[in-house]
Amino acid sequence: MNNIVMRRIEVTAGYQPVSNVQLIASVTISCLPTNGGTVYLRGDDGSDVPWVPGEWHVFKNVNLGEIVVKGTPGDVVTVVGGTW
Repeated sequence: MNNIVMRRIEVTAGYQPVSNVQLIASVTISCLPTNGGTVYLRGDDGSDVPWVPGEWHVFKNVNLGEIVVKGTPGDVVTVVGGTW
């Protein structure tokens, strides 16, 4: 069964997952161009990977429960795609 994934996440100063459940999906993760600061994703080696406002990347068949973000409180990350 295919499901659409559409999320708007307000980032906080501490890491939070983009999904509260284990969910395998192919998605585009985007930082809004109107964000005031850098958003960080945790890299596979535990490092902070900076994303600037307007930056986006496509991820195929990833577990959204394992992708975590942090940044300037109130900035936004969107996650759009599906489980196909």
